[in-house]
Amino acid sequence: MGIVLYDLAGADPDLRFSPHCWRTRMALAHKGLDVETVPWRFTETEAIADSGQGKVPVIVDQGRWIHDSWEIALHLERTYPDRPALFTGSTGVGEVQFVRAWTDTVLHPSLVPFIILDIFHGLAEVDQAYFRQSRQARFGRSLEEVAAGREERLPAFRASLAPLRSLLGMQPFVAGDRPMMADYLVFGAFQWARTSSPFELLAEDDAVHAWRARMLALFGGLAGSAACCTARPLDRPV
Repeated sequence: MGIVLYDLAGADPDLRFSPHCWRTRMALAHKGLDVETVPWRFTETEAIADSGQGKVPVIVDQGRWIHDSWEIALHLERTYPDRPALFTGSTGVGEVQFVRAWTDTVLHPSLVPFIILDIFHGLAEVDQAYFRQSRQARFGRSLEEVAAGREERLPAFRASLAPLRSLLGMQPFVAGDRPMMADYLVFGAFQWARTSSPFELLAEDDAVHAWRARMLALFGGLAGSAACCTARPLDRPV
């Protein structure tokens, strides 16, 4: 039996938008492992109760439940050493920790205001109530207020990508000549935005845009063929 992955989904079960789940999906594809994805929603905590917590990604591999995209990546590297490596040797894990920290603490928070309202509209109704309550408590204001003015904020966001843009101007992937876990960490964030919202964050002449295109084409277009949200918040009532 192959690996089972519980993957965050919207109202449409084909809409898979979690940045952390996309990290795991790309890592599994990198390893060439057979995987069955199970659509999972925010309020379906009982389905993954055996993992000991209530968030995805969660995989079940040979009867073992593992959660957290980073822990899953380490598990895959340890368990399947004969398959393509996600890290460059023993020092690679430590080096990639910086990419992970930057993605989680800088890139993700920067993306949220651009896509949060689109995420809300793509959720099943039962999840919308949870999402609105939990996110508004986190931000201390409404989703609409968090999302307001994104067009005006876009130039500053694009400017903030200068370090990533500079790196990708020198080499095709974050990890170097070929994609590895460092790429999947950063790509998960941009795939989160791409699947959740039609709002285009990257200019077509941007090196980051070109890198994203290369990532979308990997593994037979796994990410490039993914379902995406198409309606803007203004197209729908709140």
